[in-house]
Amino acid sequence: MHSATHQAIAAVWRIESARIVAVVARLVRDLGVAEELAQDALVAALEHWPREGIPDKPGAWLTTTAKRRALDHLRHGKMRDDKLQQLGADLEAQEALVVPDFVDALDAARQDDIGDDLLRLIFTACHPVLSAEARVALTLRLLGGLSTHEIARAFLASEPTIAQRIVRAKRTLADAQVPYEVPRGADLAPRLASVLEVIYLVFNEGYTATAGEDWMRPALTQEALRLARMLAELAPGEAEAQGLAALLELQSSRLAARTDREGRPILLQDQDRARWDHLLIRRGLTALARAEALNGGEVGAGDVLPGPYALQAAIAACHARAATPEATDWVRIAELYAVLARVRPSPVVELNRAVAVGMAWGPQAGLDIVDALLDVPALRNYQWLPSVRADLLVKLGRYAEARAELMRAVALTGNARERELLLERVAALPAEAS
Repeated sequence: MHSATHQAIAAVWRIESARIVAVVARLVRDLGVAEELAQDALVAALEHWPREGIPDKPGAWLTTTAKRRALDHLRHGKMRDDKLQQLGADLEAQEALVVPDFVDALDAARQDDIGDDLLRLIFTACHPVLSAEARVALTLRLLGGLSTHEIARAFLASEPTIAQRIVRAKRTLADAQVPYEVPRGADLAPRLASVLEVIYLVFNEGYTATAGEDWMRPALTQEALRLARMLAELAPGEAEAQGLAALLELQSSRLAARTDREGRPILLQDQDRARWDHLLIRRGLTALARAEALNGGEVGAGDVLPGPYALQAAIAACHARAATPEATDWVRIAELYAVLARVRPSPVVELNRAVAVGMAWGPQAGLDIVDALLDVPALRNYQWLPSVRADLLVKLGRYAEARAELMRAVALTGNARERELLLERVAALPAEAS
Protein backbone atom coordinates (compact mmCIF):
# COMPACT_ATOMS: atom_id res chain seq x y z
CA MET A 1 0.00 0.00 0.00
CA HIS A 2 2.73 2.42 0.99
CA SER A 3 4.65 1.56 -2.16
CA ALA A 4 1.67 2.50 -4.33
CA THR A 5 1.23 5.74 -2.35
CA HIS A 6 4.89 6.60 -2.77
CA GLN A 7 4.61 5.99 -6.52
CA ALA A 8 1.59 8.29 -6.63
CA ILE A 9 3.48 10.96 -4.69
CA ALA A 10 6.41 10.70 -7.10
CA ALA A 11 4.05 11.09 -10.09
CA VAL A 12 2.29 14.10 -8.55
CA TRP A 13 5.62 15.68 -7.67
CA ARG A 14 6.93 15.35 -11.22
CA ILE A 15 3.82 17.12 -12.52
CA GLU A 16 3.42 19.76 -9.83
CA SER A 17 6.95 20.54 -8.59
CA ALA A 18 7.63 23.38 -11.04
CA ARG A 19 4.38 25.14 -10.12
CA ILE A 20 5.06 24.72 -6.40
CA VAL A 21 8.62 26.06 -6.64
CA ALA A 22 7.33 28.95 -8.77
CA VAL A 23 4.66 29.92 -6.23
CA VAL A 24 7.07 29.73 -3.31
CA ALA A 25 9.81 31.63 -5.15
CA ARG A 26 7.35 34.50 -5.68
CA LEU A 27 7.02 34.72 -1.89
CA VAL A 28 10.62 34.25 -0.73
CA ARG A 29 12.45 35.66 -3.79
CA ASP A 30 15.20 33.05 -3.56
CA LEU A 31 15.24 29.96 -5.80
CA GLY A 32 17.41 27.93 -3.43
CA VAL A 33 15.12 28.59 -0.46
CA ALA A 34 12.04 28.04 -2.64
CA GLU A 35 13.23 24.60 -3.69
CA GLU A 36 14.03 23.65 -0.08
CA LEU A 37 10.58 24.71 1.10
CA ALA A 38 8.92 22.84 -1.77
CA GLN A 39 10.93 19.77 -0.80
CA ASP A 40 9.66 20.23 2.77
CA ALA A 41 6.12 19.96 1.40
CA LEU A 42 7.10 16.76 -0.39
CA VAL A 43 8.49 15.33 2.86
CA ALA A 44 5.22 16.24 4.59
CA ALA A 45 3.29 14.35 1.91
CA LEU A 46 5.51 11.31 2.40
CA GLU A 47 4.72 11.47 6.11
CA HIS A 48 0.97 12.14 5.93
CA TRP A 49 -0.39 10.55 2.78
CA PRO A 50 0.51 6.90 3.53
CA ARG A 51 -1.31 7.29 6.86
CA GLU A 52 -4.19 9.59 5.91
CA GLY A 53 -4.65 8.75 2.24
CA ILE A 54 -3.99 10.76 -0.91
CA PRO A 55 -6.02 14.02 -0.86
CA ASP A 56 -8.59 14.76 -3.55
CA LYS A 57 -6.41 17.55 -4.91
CA PRO A 58 -2.84 16.45 -4.23
CA GLY A 59 -1.27 19.34 -6.16
CA ALA A 60 -3.26 21.90 -4.16
CA TRP A 61 -2.31 20.11 -0.92
CA LEU A 62 1.40 20.33 -1.75
CA THR A 63 1.13 23.96 -2.85
CA THR A 64 -0.74 25.00 0.29
CA THR A 65 1.76 23.20 2.51
CA ALA A 66 4.68 24.83 0.72
CA LYS A 67 3.04 28.26 1.04
CA ARG A 68 2.67 27.76 4.78
CA ARG A 69 6.35 26.79 5.02
CA ALA A 70 7.20 29.94 3.05
CA LEU A 71 5.17 32.19 5.33
CA ASP A 72 6.78 30.56 8.37
CA HIS A 73 10.17 31.21 6.82
CA LEU A 74 9.31 34.87 6.25
CA ARG A 75 7.94 35.26 9.78
CA HIS A 76 11.06 33.78 11.32
CA GLY A 77 13.23 35.96 9.13
CA LYS A 78 11.29 39.02 10.22
CA MET A 79 11.67 38.03 13.84
CA ARG A 80 15.42 37.57 13.44
CA ASP A 81 15.83 40.86 11.62
CA ASP A 82 13.86 42.95 14.11
CA LYS A 83 14.64 40.82 17.18
CA LEU A 84 10.97 40.52 17.99
CA GLN A 85 9.96 37.91 20.56
CA GLN A 86 6.42 37.52 19.32
CA LEU A 87 4.37 38.64 16.36
CA GLY A 88 1.11 37.24 17.70
CA ALA A 89 -0.88 34.15 16.90
CA ASP A 90 -3.49 35.79 14.71
CA LEU A 91 -2.47 36.24 11.05
CA GLU A 92 -4.35 39.55 10.68
CA ALA A 93 -2.62 40.92 13.75
CA GLN A 94 0.70 39.82 12.34
CA GLU A 95 0.04 41.61 9.05
CA ALA A 96 -0.50 44.87 10.96
CA LEU A 97 2.92 44.59 12.60
CA VAL A 98 5.18 43.66 9.70
CA VAL A 99 6.98 45.65 7.04
CA PRO A 100 5.38 46.28 3.59
CA ASP A 101 7.52 43.66 1.78
CA PHE A 102 6.21 40.98 4.11
CA VAL A 103 2.65 42.22 3.66
CA ASP A 104 3.16 41.96 -0.10
CA ALA A 105 4.33 38.38 0.33
CA LEU A 106 1.28 37.53 2.42
CA ASP A 107 -0.97 39.09 -0.22
CA ALA A 108 0.84 37.13 -2.91
CA ALA A 109 0.26 33.93 -0.98
CA ARG A 110 -3.49 34.39 -1.47
CA GLN A 111 -3.12 34.62 -5.24
CA ASP A 112 -2.87 31.72 -7.61
CA ASP A 113 -1.63 33.26 -10.85
CA ILE A 114 0.25 30.10 -11.74
CA GLY A 115 0.98 31.20 -15.30
CA ASP A 116 2.87 34.30 -14.21
CA ASP A 117 4.68 32.32 -11.52
CA LEU A 118 5.89 29.72 -14.02
CA LEU A 119 7.01 32.42 -16.44
CA ARG A 120 9.00 34.09 -13.67
CA LEU A 121 10.59 30.76 -12.79
CA ILE A 122 11.49 29.99 -16.41
CA PHE A 123 13.05 33.40 -16.99
CA THR A 124 14.97 33.25 -13.72
CA ALA A 125 16.33 29.72 -14.21
CA CYS A 126 17.41 30.64 -17.75
CA HIS A 127 18.98 33.99 -16.86
CA PRO A 128 21.99 34.89 -19.06
CA VAL A 129 24.11 35.57 -15.97
CA LEU A 130 24.45 31.76 -15.80
CA SER A 131 26.48 29.63 -18.18
CA ALA A 132 24.57 27.55 -20.73
CA GLU A 133 25.41 24.37 -18.79
CA ALA A 134 24.14 25.88 -15.53
CA ARG A 135 20.93 27.12 -17.15
CA VAL A 136 20.22 23.67 -18.57
CA ALA A 137 20.86 21.88 -15.27
CA LEU A 138 18.84 24.35 -13.20
CA THR A 139 15.93 24.32 -15.65
CA LEU A 140 15.74 20.52 -15.67
CA ARG A 141 15.90 20.51 -11.88
CA LEU A 142 13.32 23.20 -11.17
CA LEU A 143 10.99 23.01 -14.17
CA GLY A 144 11.46 19.39 -15.16
CA GLY A 145 11.47 17.99 -11.65
CA LEU A 146 14.41 15.75 -12.58
CA SER A 147 16.68 14.52 -9.81
CA THR A 148 20.39 15.25 -9.83
CA HIS A 149 20.95 11.59 -10.69
CA GLU A 150 18.59 11.79 -13.69
CA ILE A 151 20.24 14.94 -15.04
CA ALA A 152 23.71 13.46 -14.59
CA ARG A 153 22.68 10.27 -16.37
CA ALA A 154 21.11 12.21 -19.23
CA PHE A 155 24.25 14.25 -19.86
CA LEU A 156 26.73 11.49 -18.98
CA ALA A 157 28.19 13.59 -16.18
CA SER A 158 28.93 12.69 -12.56
CA GLU A 159 26.32 13.47 -9.92
CA PRO A 160 28.74 15.68 -7.92
CA THR A 161 29.43 17.72 -11.06
CA ILE A 162 25.73 18.32 -11.72
CA ALA A 163 25.01 18.98 -8.03
CA GLN A 164 27.79 21.58 -7.86
CA ARG A 165 26.56 23.15 -11.09
CA ILE A 166 23.05 23.56 -9.65
CA VAL A 167 24.28 24.89 -6.30
CA ARG A 168 26.57 27.40 -8.01
CA ALA A 169 23.72 28.50 -10.31
CA LYS A 170 21.46 29.27 -7.35
CA ARG A 171 24.27 31.11 -5.58
CA THR A 172 25.06 33.13 -8.69
CA LEU A 173 21.43 34.21 -9.06
CA ALA A 174 21.31 35.20 -5.40
CA ASP A 175 24.65 37.06 -5.48
CA ALA A 176 23.67 38.91 -8.67
CA GLN A 177 20.33 39.79 -7.06
CA VAL A 178 18.52 38.69 -10.19
CA PRO A 179 14.93 39.91 -9.86
CA TYR A 180 12.29 37.21 -9.83
CA GLU A 181 10.21 38.65 -12.66
CA VAL A 182 9.25 38.41 -16.31
CA PRO A 183 11.30 41.04 -18.16
CA ARG A 184 9.43 43.76 -20.00
CA GLY A 185 10.06 46.03 -22.95
CA ALA A 186 13.53 46.00 -24.44
CA ASP A 187 14.73 43.47 -21.86
CA LEU A 188 12.31 40.77 -23.01
CA ALA A 189 13.86 39.74 -26.35
CA PRO A 190 17.36 38.80 -25.10
CA ARG A 191 15.95 37.05 -22.05
CA LEU A 192 13.40 35.13 -24.13
CA ALA A 193 16.21 34.10 -26.46
CA SER A 194 18.05 32.61 -23.48
CA VAL A 195 14.98 30.62 -22.41
CA LEU A 196 14.42 29.30 -25.92
CA GLU A 197 18.08 28.38 -26.24
CA VAL A 198 17.98 26.26 -23.07
CA ILE A 199 14.93 24.30 -24.24
CA TYR A 200 16.49 23.88 -27.69
CA LEU A 201 19.78 22.61 -26.19
CA VAL A 202 17.95 20.07 -24.03
CA PHE A 203 15.97 18.80 -27.01
CA ASN A 204 18.99 18.51 -29.29
CA GLU A 205 20.97 16.52 -26.74
CA GLY A 206 18.04 14.12 -26.48
CA TYR A 207 17.40 13.99 -30.23
CA THR A 208 20.96 13.05 -31.20
CA ALA A 209 23.12 12.31 -28.18
CA THR A 210 26.66 13.65 -28.43
CA ALA A 211 28.14 10.69 -26.56
CA GLY A 212 27.29 7.36 -24.99
CA GLU A 213 25.75 4.13 -26.20
CA ASP A 214 22.34 5.42 -27.32
CA TRP A 215 21.47 7.32 -30.49
CA MET A 216 18.74 9.25 -28.64
CA ARG A 217 17.72 10.07 -25.07
CA PRO A 218 13.91 10.21 -25.25
CA ALA A 219 13.51 11.54 -21.68
CA LEU A 220 15.31 14.74 -22.66
CA THR A 221 13.30 15.23 -25.85
CA GLN A 222 10.05 14.71 -23.96
CA GLU A 223 11.09 17.15 -21.23
CA ALA A 224 12.11 19.80 -23.76
CA LEU A 225 8.84 19.36 -25.67
CA ARG A 226 6.88 19.74 -22.42
CA LEU A 227 8.76 22.95 -21.58
CA ALA A 228 8.27 24.30 -25.10
CA ARG A 229 4.53 23.65 -24.91
CA MET A 230 4.40 25.31 -21.50
CA LEU A 231 6.22 28.41 -22.75
CA ALA A 232 4.06 28.64 -25.89
CA GLU A 233 0.94 28.51 -23.74
CA LEU A 234 2.27 31.07 -21.26
CA ALA A 235 3.53 33.44 -23.97
CA PRO A 236 0.94 33.17 -26.79
CA GLY A 237 1.99 36.47 -28.37
CA GLU A 238 5.66 35.54 -28.84
CA ALA A 239 6.29 34.24 -32.36
CA GLU A 240 9.53 32.48 -31.47
CA ALA A 241 7.94 30.66 -28.53
CA GLN A 242 5.35 29.33 -31.00
CA GLY A 243 8.11 28.62 -33.53
CA LEU A 244 10.13 26.56 -31.06
CA ALA A 245 7.04 24.60 -30.02
CA ALA A 246 6.31 23.93 -33.70
CA LEU A 247 9.87 22.80 -34.34
CA LEU A 248 9.97 20.39 -31.41
CA GLU A 249 6.52 18.96 -32.19
CA LEU A 250 7.58 18.27 -35.79
CA GLN A 251 10.97 16.85 -34.85
CA SER A 252 9.41 14.68 -32.13
CA SER A 253 6.97 13.25 -34.66
CA ARG A 254 9.86 11.29 -36.22
CA LEU A 255 11.30 9.81 -33.02
CA ALA A 256 9.75 6.35 -33.38
CA ALA A 257 11.10 6.00 -36.92
CA ARG A 258 14.66 7.14 -36.13
CA THR A 259 15.84 3.78 -34.76
CA ASP A 260 15.20 0.12 -35.49
CA ARG A 261 14.28 -2.50 -32.89
CA GLU A 262 17.91 -2.83 -31.84
CA GLY A 263 18.28 0.91 -31.36
CA ARG A 264 20.36 1.43 -34.49
CA PRO A 265 19.94 4.81 -36.23
CA ILE A 266 17.78 5.22 -39.32
CA LEU A 267 18.49 8.39 -41.29
CA LEU A 268 15.67 10.62 -42.56
CA GLN A 269 15.68 9.41 -46.16
CA ASP A 270 15.37 5.76 -45.04
CA GLN A 271 12.67 6.17 -42.40
CA ASP A 272 9.28 4.47 -42.58
CA ARG A 273 7.03 7.53 -42.70
CA ALA A 274 4.04 5.47 -41.61
CA ARG A 275 5.73 5.40 -38.19
CA TRP A 276 5.76 9.19 -37.94
CA ASP A 277 3.35 10.55 -35.33
CA HIS A 278 0.73 12.45 -37.32
CA LEU A 279 -0.88 13.95 -34.22
CA LEU A 280 2.42 15.63 -33.39
CA ILE A 281 2.72 16.75 -37.02
CA ARG A 282 -0.72 18.39 -36.83
CA ARG A 283 0.22 20.05 -33.54
CA GLY A 284 3.47 21.28 -35.07
CA LEU A 285 1.81 22.68 -38.17
CA THR A 286 -0.77 24.45 -36.01
CA ALA A 287 1.95 26.03 -33.87
CA LEU A 288 3.82 27.03 -37.04
CA ALA A 289 0.66 28.71 -38.34
CA ARG A 290 0.45 30.70 -35.08
CA ALA A 291 4.10 31.77 -35.45
CA GLU A 292 3.49 32.80 -39.06
CA ALA A 293 0.42 34.82 -38.08
CA LEU A 294 2.46 36.65 -35.45
CA ASN A 295 5.24 37.23 -37.99
CA GLY A 296 2.82 38.61 -40.55
CA GLY A 297 2.80 35.80 -43.11
CA GLU A 298 4.35 32.59 -44.38
CA VAL A 299 7.87 32.02 -43.13
CA GLY A 300 10.45 33.31 -45.59
CA ALA A 301 7.88 34.89 -47.91
CA GLY A 302 7.72 38.48 -46.65
CA ASP A 303 10.15 41.33 -46.08
CA VAL A 304 10.20 40.78 -42.31
CA LEU A 305 12.76 38.16 -41.33
CA PRO A 306 11.30 35.53 -38.99
CA GLY A 307 13.22 34.15 -36.04
CA PRO A 308 15.47 31.09 -36.25
CA TYR A 309 13.04 28.70 -34.57
CA ALA A 310 10.14 29.58 -36.86
CA LEU A 311 12.50 29.11 -39.82
CA GLN A 312 13.67 25.72 -38.61
CA ALA A 313 10.05 24.74 -37.97
CA ALA A 314 9.20 25.69 -41.56
CA ILE A 315 12.05 23.45 -42.75
CA ALA A 316 10.80 20.59 -40.58
CA ALA A 317 7.31 21.17 -41.97
CA CYS A 318 8.62 20.57 -45.51
CA HIS A 319 9.70 17.09 -44.43
CA ALA A 320 6.49 16.47 -42.48
CA ARG A 321 4.30 17.32 -45.47
CA ALA A 322 6.18 15.00 -47.85
CA ALA A 323 4.52 11.59 -48.09
CA THR A 324 7.71 10.12 -49.58
CA PRO A 325 11.36 11.24 -49.61
CA GLU A 326 11.05 11.98 -53.31
CA ALA A 327 8.17 14.39 -52.65
CA THR A 328 10.31 16.60 -50.40
CA ASP A 329 10.48 20.22 -51.58
CA TRP A 330 14.26 20.58 -51.40
CA VAL A 331 14.25 23.86 -53.30
CA ARG A 332 12.03 25.41 -50.61
CA ILE A 333 14.25 23.90 -47.89
CA ALA A 334 17.40 25.33 -49.51
CA GLU A 335 15.73 28.74 -49.73
CA LEU A 336 14.73 28.59 -46.06
CA TYR A 337 18.27 27.66 -45.04
CA ALA A 338 19.52 30.67 -47.01
CA VAL A 339 17.21 32.90 -44.96
CA LEU A 340 18.28 31.14 -41.76
CA ALA A 341 21.91 31.83 -42.68
CA ARG A 342 21.03 35.54 -42.74
CA VAL A 343 19.08 35.43 -39.47
CA ARG A 344 21.52 33.26 -37.51
CA PRO A 345 24.69 32.71 -39.53
CA SER A 346 26.76 29.73 -38.43
CA PRO A 347 28.92 27.05 -40.05
CA VAL A 348 26.42 24.36 -39.02
CA VAL A 349 23.57 26.19 -40.77
CA GLU A 350 25.76 26.48 -43.85
CA LEU A 351 26.51 22.76 -43.72
CA ASN A 352 22.79 21.99 -43.55
CA ARG A 353 22.22 24.36 -46.48
CA ALA A 354 24.82 22.37 -48.42
CA VAL A 355 22.78 19.19 -47.91
CA ALA A 356 19.61 20.91 -49.16
CA VAL A 357 21.40 22.50 -52.12
CA GLY A 358 22.88 19.12 -53.02
CA MET A 359 19.42 17.56 -53.01
CA ALA A 360 17.85 20.46 -54.94
CA TRP A 361 20.52 21.22 -57.56
CA GLY A 362 22.92 18.28 -57.54
CA PRO A 363 25.78 16.94 -55.42
CA GLN A 364 28.48 19.13 -56.95
CA ALA A 365 26.58 22.29 -55.93
CA GLY A 366 26.38 20.97 -52.39
CA LEU A 367 30.03 19.90 -52.37
CA ASP A 368 31.16 23.37 -53.39
CA ILE A 369 29.53 24.76 -50.23
CA VAL A 370 30.98 22.02 -48.03
CA ASP A 371 34.50 22.49 -49.39
CA ALA A 372 34.34 26.16 -48.44
CA LEU A 373 33.80 25.02 -44.84
CA LEU A 374 36.80 22.69 -44.57
CA ASP A 375 39.04 25.24 -42.89
CA VAL A 376 36.43 26.66 -40.51
CA PRO A 377 37.80 26.11 -36.96
CA ALA A 378 34.34 25.53 -35.44
CA LEU A 379 33.81 22.47 -37.67
CA ARG A 380 37.28 20.97 -37.30
CA ASN A 381 36.04 18.29 -34.88
CA TYR A 382 32.44 18.15 -36.08
CA GLN A 383 31.79 14.64 -37.39
CA TRP A 384 28.90 15.68 -39.60
CA LEU A 385 31.18 17.71 -41.87
CA PRO A 386 33.12 14.69 -43.22
CA SER A 387 29.92 12.63 -43.10
CA VAL A 388 28.02 15.08 -45.32
CA ARG A 389 31.02 15.45 -47.60
CA ALA A 390 31.22 11.66 -47.93
CA ASP A 391 27.57 11.44 -48.94
CA LEU A 392 28.07 14.02 -51.69
CA LEU A 393 31.25 12.30 -52.89
CA VAL A 394 29.41 8.96 -53.12
CA LYS A 395 26.78 10.56 -55.34
CA LEU A 396 29.61 11.82 -57.56
CA GLY A 397 31.17 8.33 -57.72
CA ARG A 398 34.30 9.36 -55.81
CA TYR A 399 34.26 6.37 -53.47
CA ALA A 400 37.86 6.38 -52.23
CA GLU A 401 37.55 9.97 -51.09
CA ALA A 402 34.17 9.17 -49.52
CA ARG A 403 35.73 6.25 -47.60
CA ALA A 404 38.45 8.50 -46.19
CA GLU A 405 35.85 11.08 -45.12
CA LEU A 406 33.69 8.46 -43.41
CA MET A 407 36.67 7.11 -41.48
CA ARG A 408 37.46 10.64 -40.35
CA ALA A 409 33.87 10.97 -39.13
CA VAL A 410 34.20 7.64 -37.27
CA ALA A 411 37.26 8.99 -35.46
CA LEU A 412 35.45 12.19 -34.46
CA THR A 413 32.15 10.82 -33.14
CA GLY A 414 31.64 10.11 -29.46
CA ASN A 415 28.37 8.21 -29.93
CA ALA A 416 28.60 4.43 -30.24
CA ARG A 417 25.46 4.05 -32.38
CA GLU A 418 26.58 6.79 -34.72
CA ARG A 419 29.95 5.09 -35.09
CA GLU A 420 28.24 1.82 -36.05
CA LEU A 421 26.17 3.63 -38.67
CA LEU A 422 29.23 5.27 -40.19
CA LEU A 423 31.12 1.96 -40.34
CA GLU A 424 28.13 0.35 -42.05
CA ARG A 425 28.24 3.11 -44.65
CA VAL A 426 31.96 2.42 -45.16
CA ALA A 427 31.29 -1.29 -45.65
CA ALA A 428 28.52 -0.55 -48.16
CA LEU A 429 30.74 1.55 -50.42
CA PRO A 430 31.42 0.05 -53.85
CA ALA A 431 34.92 -0.08 -55.24
CA GLU A 432 36.22 3.04 -56.97
CA ALA A 433 34.93 3.28 -60.53
CA SER A 434 37.65 2.88 -63.14
